[in-house]
Amino acid sequence: MSVDVEFFWDPVCPWAWITSRWVAEVTRQRELSVDWRFISLRLLNEHRDYATEFPPGYPEGHGTGLKLLRVAAAIREAEGPARMDALYTQFGGDLHVRGRRAEMVDHYAEGFPDYLRSVGIEEQYLSAANDESRDEFLRSEKEDALSRTGREVGTPIISFHHDGLTQSFFGPVMSQVPPRDRACALWDAVWELATYPGFAEIKRSLRDRPQLATSLD
Repeated sequence: MSVDVEFFWDPVCPWAWITSRWVAEVTRQRELSVDWRFISLRLLNEHRDYATEFPPGYPEGHGTGLKLLRVAAAIREAEGPARMDALYTQFGGDLHVRGRRAEMVDHYAEGFPDYLRSVGIEEQYLSAANDESRDEFLRSEKEDALSRTGREVGTPIISFHHDGLTQSFFGPVMSQVPPRDRACALWDAVWELATYPGFAEIKRSLRDRPQLATSLD
């Protein structure tokens, strides 16, 4: 499949969510094709001790993301990538905007079947949430993403394809979705940097909290 962009996502990451809504807005204004691929934060951090290295609630949060990605991977395997955009929009919107995070996390152990049914996930995919055999594929997705950027990164990871060149980066990380009238201008600026063969990194550590409430406006 030939696409302009590959976007690696975990639905529980608020930073990836903000960036994804910007990319989604650009696709509405431009002929931009995106393959929404997977990178599980739980698998990215599986070598770490959640009890000592993360605040309370992270195992359930990252685990919820992993289980949602298992369901998405099962749908992708059966139907292809066409539904991934809508699935990410549904899962991310419910987690970060519509206030359904507790509904998922509180039923994390059982794989939140009632939630999945409520958003239209077909019965044949419900068991995928607790199907650990799906993790082999999700690990391969994670490794593919990290092979393009190096390992000391998180989400989102975006691969840009231009004139036979693929350049991949962590980010851009942003705290708010750019307004519609600026989305494409910002995209053009990032695209020019990302598709220049010698470009490696631009970064600062200071950032605002993600403005999630308005991310679906």
